[in-house]
Amino acid sequence: MEHDPHDPDGDTEAVPGVHLAQLATGEEMSVQHFTIEPGATVPSHSHHHEQAGYITAGALTFLLADGEEVVCEAGDSYVLAGEEVHGAENRGDEVVEGVDIFSPPRPNPDWQE
Repeated sequence: MEHDPHDPDGDTEAVPGVHLAQLATGEEMSVQHFTIEPGATVPSHSHHHEQAGYITAGALTFLLADGEEVVCEAGDSYVLAGEEVHGAENRGDEVVEGVDIFSPPRPNPDWQE
């Protein structure tokens, strides 16, 4: 077993107001913590990884390729298929916080590679 305590000082600001932290990376999946400040936007992108997530605080609006918008609030979970184009915005007044699981592992987002 590997144990890796989260050190917030090691978080990466992927884009302005969007902070990511790799929590664990295995051979077939990875776990990432994220915070998204009010007004911050995750740019539209896709990746081959399947992505499952859970919102622990705030409300995040996902922007899908077909123009659909899906709001996930604290306590909601979601799944994005590999290659599904998506972005996200924090349109609220509080920080959005959550956890994503990627399979296969995703050590860095596309805009960091």
